[in-house]
Amino acid sequence: MQNEPTTKEIGKLGEQLTCKYLKKHGYSILEINYWRKWGELDVIAKKNNIVYFVEVKTFSYQTKEKLEYAVTHETWRPEEQVHQFKLHQIEKALETWIKDTHYKGEWKVAVAGVRIVPRETFATVNFIENVIV
Repeated sequence: MQNEPTTKEIGKLGEQLTCKYLKKHGYSILEINYWRKWGELDVIAKKNNIVYFVEVKTFSYQTKEKLEYAVTHETWRPEEQVHQFKLHQIEKALETWIKDTHYKGEWKVAVAGVRIVPRETFATVNFIENVIV
């Protein structure tokens, strides 16, 4: 019997799937897991001269049917876990990234809500391109 993936492994898989999704939609990935003690930026991407600081929230399901039920019945969504405190941490981290890289252009905060079924290699990504910080 195969071990269930850990929360950390689920999170990493969500980040990988988000990067794949972003590349497919014309974004370039600048950095993954930019970390400072006051906050982390899961994915930093760029498209049309705009930098996106992407927070990734991932939830796993046992089966594709359970995932589809959750989507069609509008149950809890992973992206709803980005609360005000998390947005504040993201803001502090992105300010540091901007200072470190001397970035002067436009930027946005985005959220990727990822739902996965690890056993069936199935996933959905809900990408919210502009979240107010």
